[in-house]
Amino acid sequence: MYRDEAALLERFHRTRDPRVRERLVECYLPLARSLAQRYRQSSESMDDLFQVASLGLVKAIDRFDPGRGRPFHAFAVPTILGELKRHFRDRVMPLHMPRGLKEQTLSVKRSADELRAELDRAPTVAEVAKRSDLSVEEALEALTALDASRTVSLDAPAGADDGLSQPVIEGVGAADPHLERLHTELTVKGAMDVLDSRERDCVRLRFGADLTQEEIAGRVGVSQVHVSRILRRALEKLRAAVLEPESQVLEKAA
Repeated sequence: MYRDEAALLERFHRTRDPRVRERLVECYLPLARSLAQRYRQSSESMDDLFQVASLGLVKAIDRFDPGRGRPFHAFAVPTILGELKRHFRDRVMPLHMPRGLKEQTLSVKRSADELRAELDRAPTVAEVAKRSDLSVEEALEALTALDASRTVSLDAPAGADDGLSQPVIEGVGAADPHLERLHTELTVKGAMDVLDSRERDCVRLRFGADLTQEEIAGRVGVSQVHVSRILRRALEKLRAAVLEPESQVLEKAA
């Protein structure tokens, strides 16, 4: 049997005959199915996993070079597993994360599922780390990332799925209508240092105490016209400070 498959691999490498490829795929489909079953505990259907593994098998057949002396099985297994991992990394995970971390999350999930079935209990982080050939810190980071990558429908019940719990969306906070005003106030407050003491007094009395220019003139001992000029000059300074490019602010800070 193995000699027949080796002969087919040699023949396909020489001829690239699609009929020979089809026969090779039929011979090695059980291998693809067994590798796909490693991920059967995932959210993906077995049919989808088998399809992805079969695509990996075809790629392995197309790329395999019998002349290098390497057994086809040793070449095909990492090729098929790589296709399955790529499928999870690019299509299944709803949130993007670094490639290395994605692969670690898949590894710890598979290890955790296997250990849970073997031990009939939830495995410890140390046990998952050992099975995944990772440090405890790496396994903990991967488990945390895996938990954070799971998305929940806003219509799903927030508590027990008993029909009585409110949907998740009921607990989602709304935008605070006063947030923009607070942001503006903090921005202006931070820019007040560009004003001299009289300008700061006039701005606070006009916009903080809501006094008229005439009332401010009586407070600071100048004419109403002069108050108007002070306020105009102060607002121009504030506007320039608030709109100043970040690079200039950084240069000043340095």
